[in-house]
Formats: sequence, structure tokens, C-alpha cells
Amino acid sequence: MSGRQETDLRRIHVVGTSGSGKTTLARRLAQVLDVPHVELDAIFWGPDWTETPTDLFRQRAARALEGEAWTTDGNYSKVRDIVWGRADTVVWLNFPLALILWRVTTRTLRRTLTREELWSGNRETLGKAFFHRDSIIFYALRTHRRRRCQYPELFKRPEYRHLRVVELHSPHQARRWLKEVQSSR
Repeated sequence: MSGRQETDLRRIHVVGTSGSGKTTLARRLAQVLDVPHVELDAIFWGPDWTETPTDLFRQRAARALEGEAWTTDGNYSKVRDIVWGRADTVVWLNFPLALILWRVTTRTLRRTLTREELWSGNRETLGKAFFHRDSIIFYALRTHRRRRCQYPELFKRPEYRHLRVVELHSPHQARRWLKEVQSSR
């Protein structure tokens, strides 16, 4: 972590395994800082879970992050250069796998039972969540270890050395950090 203070936060990207609480933290942080929140999932996913073509996704992300202050969330390598190039801070929710699996499973159950609409009319279903090869739960399981190896290496790259990295290992740490940010305002 660099020596900058929490009051220096202007453009923050929250990353972590699916189910870690990226969107929730980014949304709350946006409220605390009184800045826009850009949810990359909402830009990426089209109707019927169609993926936005890479060129269009990059254009939309660049346009959404033109402002001087914002928060965003997501793990999209397709736009990492754009997001991290503009960001001043990356908050990494590096939570234990057991917690991630619990959270993504309970969130998915809640979303399917309440028929919560996500982006572009998309909704999660029990069949896709638990029995499909593209299951968000299996995806979290597959990507957790990869992200734990990948992010420390990415943070060392010359093009990302300008970033302040805040690594949080538990929801308690995340809540405490958010309170620190709020009290420094």
C-alpha cells in the first residue's frame, strides 16, 4: 500500500472472485465519496446472457470511466488496461475460498428465488447456477486460486505501479476500511 491517504481516492476499481462483494463495496464506496459507480457487468452482459463484443465493451468502458472520479468493479481482463490505466486505487477482496463459496451460493439462491433482474433483463436460474458448466458457483471455484496468483504479479507490472493497492482479507476488514474512508472525508 502506498503512503497516500484515503482522501486521495478518486478512481477506484474493486476486484475479487465472484461472490466476494465487489459490486456492494464499489456501490457503497461511491456513496461515501459521492462519485458515480460503474458496474462493468452491466456494460458487458446483453440480453439472454450474451457477451458484448470486445471492441464495443472496450468503447463502453472507456466512455463510462472518462470522468475524474468514479468507482467500478469487475475482473475483466479485456478492459484491464483501460480501467487500471485510469484508476488510482485497486481494492482487492482477497477472501478465503470457503467464504466465497458460501456467499456466491447464498446470493445465487436469493437471486433465483426472488427472480432478481441483474442486467439487460437477465436472471439467474437454479439449473444454470448449480447444474450448468457455466455455473457462477463453479466459476468462482475455478477462478479463486488463479486470481490469488495473478493479481500480485499484475500489481508488479510497470504500467500498474502507479496504483495504490488495498488488499482486504475479510468482510470485517472491508467494513473497517470503508469506515476509515468515510471518516477521512
